[in-house]
Amino acid sequence: MKNCLVLITVLCLFSGTALADSEVNIYSARKENLIKPLLEQFTSETGIKVNLVAGKASALLKRLQVEGRNTPADLFLTADAGRLHVAKQAGLLQPVESKILSDAIPAHLRDKENQWFGLSRRARVIIYSKQRVKPDMLSTYEDLVNPKWKGKICIRSSGNIYNQSLLASMVAHQGKAAAQKWAAGVVANMARPPRGNDRAQVKAVAIGECDIAVVNSYYLGNMRTSSDQSERDAAAKVALFFPNQNDRGTHINISGAGITKYASNRGNARKLLEFMVDDKAQKWYADSNHEYPVKAGIEVSPVVKAWGYPFKEDNLDMGKLGRYNVTAVKIFDRVGWR
Repeated sequence: MKNCLVLITVLCLFSGTALADSEVNIYSARKENLIKPLLEQFTSETGIKVNLVAGKASALLKRLQVEGRNTPADLFLTADAGRLHVAKQAGLLQPVESKILSDAIPAHLRDKENQWFGLSRRARVIIYSKQRVKPDMLSTYEDLVNPKWKGKICIRSSGNIYNQSLLASMVAHQGKAAAQKWAAGVVANMARPPRGNDRAQVKAVAIGECDIAVVNSYYLGNMRTSSDQSERDAAAKVALFFPNQNDRGTHINISGAGITKYASNRGNARKLLEFMVDDKAQKWYADSNHEYPVKAGIEVSPVVKAWGYPFKEDNLDMGKLGRYNVTAVKIFDRVGWR
């Protein structure tokens, strides 16, 4: 009887370990529909269950800080390099050694200490009205301060992380004074106070509220393939321009992820990261959300290819987008970019 009880106890312990080893928990700032099909495929191929908690990046970062050692999260996934830098600086991530990741992801798209990794790329581009703007009128981000654009620019608020990272990249390349002069010039040329998301900026150009807008490229791709006729109609009235093709290249940002400092399922989290840079996963990213893969040799979607690919990209170290984030936010405040 005693031996039977010992055997039952061992089996229960083994079973509990097996259950714990068969899952991975994600805090994701990406919308569920942009990540869930990929996670389901991961589970199908590996048998590892994925538990997903989606929310705003700032709220998830705060949650990780409050939970500390008690966090259930194994992986933090977000849509901007600046957020990943913040997570690292707050001590919320841990280094991961993986030849698969280092071979697949270019050095400037991952943390130098391997605490976070870019999983997809996006370009912050200029959208322009086909009726009112000719492409040869466009050139660089810097040219957006030209008086010819006065009252003609739509762009999101300074609270938007994508704009913060764009300005941070300008601080990195040109210094604070030049970046502040640029930000002030854009404010002077705005057609309206900043409001709405990137889709709203595209729609504003389409209805003539402004002539040009600065948006992430994949928003236009998603509008062109949307089930919403109004979004398709708006997207059809605009075209896309890649700035700075004759110098440093168009500003690039990433979606990416890192393993949390207190991950209970570290091995499974690493497997998921490696899965997400597999050829099939990278192709899924490209086709489903019209983003650019981080891995070389993966085809972009037909919509993205029609814009022109490859184009010259700014190969700035993504870590600098986080390093200069606070500087960018202060500049926005000083110039009245709300």
